[in-house]
Amino acid sequence: MKKKAKKKNRKGFVLWFTGLSGAGKSTLADGVYEKLKKSGRRVERLDGDTVRKNLARDLGFSREDRAKNIERVAYVCQLLSRHDVGVVASFISPYKSERDLVQKMCGNFIEVHVNTPLEVCEKRDKKGLYARARKGEIKNFTGISDPYEIPENPHLRLCGDEEEKIGELVDEITGYLTEKFL
Repeated sequence: MKKKAKKKNRKGFVLWFTGLSGAGKSTLADGVYEKLKKSGRRVERLDGDTVRKNLARDLGFSREDRAKNIERVAYVCQLLSRHDVGVVASFISPYKSERDLVQKMCGNFIEVHVNTPLEVCEKRDKKGLYARARKGEIKNFTGISDPYEIPENPHLRLCGDEEEKIGELVDEITGYLTEKFL
């Protein structure tokens, strides 16, 4: 009988970026995704804005709706990662309970907290969401009228306040991922 060839470079994982709106989660996640894809990894990219438009149109931003949104995303991550696909996900995911659920549902979970100061996030806000939230026009806005529970022990805690260092941070994240999970 012929032995099956060992699957190379196919271990599934969930790389979960969390942080305030404007922290740099999507920018870092896009960079990591592209780098992994170029290296031949099977990888998918999930982003909060895209998921909201396609998978969670029926949800608002109450705590219950946010939890339901992350529960749906966790299920998708679980499906992909158990089929040896790496998932690069960027979601504000402000509550510890939501992030714990994703970790519980998905093996090989890596939490990356993009810990960019609120002032920097507000300066980057091209859509004016923070200003509107401060005026009371947007309810349940994370960091202003809704809490963000800072991760206690993320695998990586990075500061995305210097845009010129994005390449270095992408290298740090992929280096950690390679060392621990690939």
